[in-house]
Amino acid sequence: MALMNVNFFSEALGMQTEVLVILPQRSALGQIGIQNKAENTAYKTLYLLHGLSDDQTIWMRRTSIERYASEYGICVVMPCAGRSFYCDMKYGPAYYTYIAKELPRRMREFFRVSDKREDTFVAGLSMGGYGALKLALKEPETFCAGAGLSPCCSLRNREFDGTMKSIFGEEKPPMEEELSYLADIRKDHPLKPRLYMAMGTEDFLYDNAQPLRKKLEKDYDFTYFETKANHNWVFWDSQIQEVLKWMFD
Repeated sequence: MALMNVNFFSEALGMQTEVLVILPQRSALGQIGIQNKAENTAYKTLYLLHGLSDDQTIWMRRTSIERYASEYGICVVMPCAGRSFYCDMKYGPAYYTYIAKELPRRMREFFRVSDKREDTFVAGLSMGGYGALKLALKEPETFCAGAGLSPCCSLRNREFDGTMKSIFGEEKPPMEEELSYLADIRKDHPLKPRLYMAMGTEDFLYDNAQPLRKKLEKDYDFTYFETKANHNWVFWDSQIQEVLKWMFD
């Protein structure tokens, strides 16, 4: 596997930004302790999103995502979205447009990744879990599946603090940013994504996620997992391995 820091100008953000990209390496003779499964085709791609207190480096620092990805021969793209909840912010950059629209196009421009819907996936934790499920529901032409680990499923039920004000101004988050609302209006879409959610029963977001869980169980190809766990990296490191199996096996 190759790990690349990619710095480029984003038109959506109006500034330079950085993504971390893991790419398969088709030949690695003499490499010890890691399995490579790279095929001579355009790569399947997982967009992997960070949480509220983190940045694009966090999955590399807290998990063995490079080693996990090597078993599937996939590309993993880890962008930075600040504290945006993957929205176009009222007082900040247009992070939704950047990640939903521009970033997949840039990755196809820079790397040999597939442009097929069935080869494009998204996952994330906490804020990034919300972002991943939102992207899968709103952009089913781009993403065939989305996974949320300990996702914040309702922004309207979240404390309206400075973070929310920077995103939405003085107004409450609109219904178009509510995952339950998106699940309702997208349930008859011909390209409904497969969805996955994992929650720890001790997580402070557990109750926040249950209304969406019930809706997805009714209307979607949906996989749900819960266990006694909290909002932490022990749980997310374990679950991202299950997500990769669910996506790519």
